[in-house]
Amino acid sequence: MTSARSHKDSGPLRRTGRTIGHALHTPFTGTAKGIRKATHAHGAGESGLGKLIELHAVNGAGDVMITIALASTVFFSVPTDEARGRVALYLAVTMAPFTLLAPVIGPLLDHLPHGRRAAMAGAMLARAVLALTMAGAVATGGLELYPAALGVLVCSKAYGVVRSAVVPRLLPPRFSLVKANSRVTLAGLLATGIAAPIGAGLHTIGSAWPLYGACVIFIGGTVLAFTLPRKVDSSKGERKAQLVPPYGVTAPRPEPKRNGKANGKAKGREKNGEKRPGLRSVGPSVLKGLQANTAHRALSGFLIFFLAFLLREQPLAGQSAAVSLGIVGVAAGAGNALGTAVGAWLRARGPEVIVASVLALALGFAVLAALFFSTVMVAALSATAGFTQALSKLSLDAMIQRDVPEEVRTSAFARSETVLQMAWVIGGGIGIALPLNGVLGMSVASGILTLGAATSVRGLLSAARRGSPHPRVA
Repeated sequence: MTSARSHKDSGPLRRTGRTIGHALHTPFTGTAKGIRKATHAHGAGESGLGKLIELHAVNGAGDVMITIALASTVFFSVPTDEARGRVALYLAVTMAPFTLLAPVIGPLLDHLPHGRRAAMAGAMLARAVLALTMAGAVATGGLELYPAALGVLVCSKAYGVVRSAVVPRLLPPRFSLVKANSRVTLAGLLATGIAAPIGAGLHTIGSAWPLYGACVIFIGGTVLAFTLPRKVDSSKGERKAQLVPPYGVTAPRPEPKRNGKANGKAKGREKNGEKRPGLRSVGPSVLKGLQANTAHRALSGFLIFFLAFLLREQPLAGQSAAVSLGIVGVAAGAGNALGTAVGAWLRARGPEVIVASVLALALGFAVLAALFFSTVMVAALSATAGFTQALSKLSLDAMIQRDVPEEVRTSAFARSETVLQMAWVIGGGIGIALPLNGVLGMSVASGILTLGAATSVRGLLSAARRGSPHPRVA
């Protein structure tokens, strides 16, 4: 009797518990299903691109956690003069060695065509371990923090190089590379925007907590990397690309044909790797586009470091230093997201004209910011720089897809990423060394873009008029 009554009483309790559990569980499962539906749309799920989009979102979330921890230790926790010294030390200990390591990353990864999933997983796992290592030093700001930061930077860029090489192998049918890269980049930006306030909240608990969060995120990314399709590890038909032929080596002349066939000597040289196609052989578009993107990336590095110190010492009118930095950061992020979205909408039409146009647009805003330095102009330049950098990079990707033969395309992406990262380092170094004068800073920003325009715009427009000499993609 008692047992029957107890069972009857427990029934409503069990149903109530299930209802509450379902109510708490549904928002998370619904969100997960919505994200999966968005990332796997238009054939991205079948091709494997959806999994890469999700992996890149995880990568962006983990990186921003580490950035928050480093910024709080190196920048915000000390007076401005000491912060400049710490950031300069950070650049010297991490960025300077990276400029030496960066040219090696691409060639090393070229030797791992059958282990790209393992390379991305390794980059994730290494950052998880380094995040734990940094957690012990972040509170004191000890020198051991900087080698670990260098390791994180190298692993992050190694992941980026491999990711660029992987994207062409995961394209869904009737999907342009610029559209694929737009989706991947936008996922990273959205994840960064979501993870940033979470990291800031973790930092209120303790300076090491964002690093613990990064460790958990990167462990998840390690597992997710191995869920990519096996074709990611295939190197069928690939060869290595060279941005510039080796010093003292000229392009080999075609061997005379005999009975419609190249002689055996020429075939032997090509088989032995002595005759490898370089990016110069596909016309000026890619090289000029890379030069223009170098200016954008140098501007990005410059603005990040220069404005960080300038606005801390001289906040925008009527605003605190934190709010000033927030305004500039949000403006840059919004511009970057808008540029990525516009890049997907344009579908890579006329990439040379797009690159030249956005470079001129950025230069115009930089000049206006120098002439009329104010809160509005600084925010406008930050937003414009984010917009033009994103759209210019996507257009460069489109030119590489169109002009570079498929067998060397992945290697070309690796080398272009390395060059752009080195430009960011140089721009950041200039931003650290420059006196904290707003008009002077905006004038230097204008000079960076002017140099980029002088070396690339004319060639880009000429190439656009002539058309691609070797169109590989319709």
